[in-house]
Amino acid sequence: MGRLVSRPMRAIPQKGGQKGGHAMVKAFSLVSWNVEHFRNVNSRVENVVAFLTAQDPDVFALYEVEGSEAFETLSHEMPGFTCHITEGPQAQEILVGVKANMTAFFTQKVEFKGGDSLLRPGALLTVTIDGAHYPILFLHTKSGNDPKGLGLRDDMLVRACDFRKVLNKADPHGTANYIFLGDLNTMGMEYTYVRERDISVAAELTKLERKAGASKMRLLTKTHPYTWSNGSGSAVPDSNLDHVVAAKHLQFRAFNGAQVAVRGWAQAATPAAKDEWISKYSDYCLLYLEVQRV
Repeated sequence: MGRLVSRPMRAIPQKGGQKGGHAMVKAFSLVSWNVEHFRNVNSRVENVVAFLTAQDPDVFALYEVEGSEAFETLSHEMPGFTCHITEGPQAQEILVGVKANMTAFFTQKVEFKGGDSLLRPGALLTVTIDGAHYPILFLHTKSGNDPKGLGLRDDMLVRACDFRKVLNKADPHGTANYIFLGDLNTMGMEYTYVRERDISVAAELTKLERKAGASKMRLLTKTHPYTWSNGSGSAVPDSNLDHVVAAKHLQFRAFNGAQVAVRGWAQAATPAAKDEWISKYSDYCLLYLEVQRV
């Protein structure tokens, strides 16, 4: 889990838009995907690897990876990437991959466990391109719509926003190119027996937006609002769980007017196609984004 050293990645012009009269240039592409309870079972690993590689990401993170076998398989099936994985008493890990020709440094951040030893730690990958550092924090926050779940999740998200102050101090220009993203499990809260104190998903997201804004960050827009589904026949509605929060000065390629492309079952034309995709890959969609050079 050390530093990966190589020649700088060559810039590739993109059609994402313009800033200050100059065409924006891609720094790197990024994928975030919860592959729920991911382990070596049947053909699922092959399916996930096929869909992941089809996105052609420079950096990716997979959540809910279970066991060292899945890590070894991913490392073998994606030889162009250097892979890292979180470690600890938790049953589910975050696996991060970065193209082997990129300069990057990986570290595990246990302070994002919210004081719960069984929660996933944060996975921090700092990518360096032409001397510019891009710290990327991958998070899988506490699920649950009870007060405990919301409290732990809230603590983790506040810490993620406040972490920018630490990164700003370490940045040569005092302005970190910081991004945090992942399965943030924004599902609100149901306060049993005191229902007037319930907190909606919209209210939880509004709080996150305000906290991010105080840290000079923003919640990025997505091509589809929902990222998790239990299938077309379920009484549980589709949910808006996965998000990207980024420093306000960072620019991103546009996808139908949004900054993050949601890919997977959300693009299915029929309920049957949606269910087939969920069965083959995951009940979570994949998030794809392209960061433009600063």
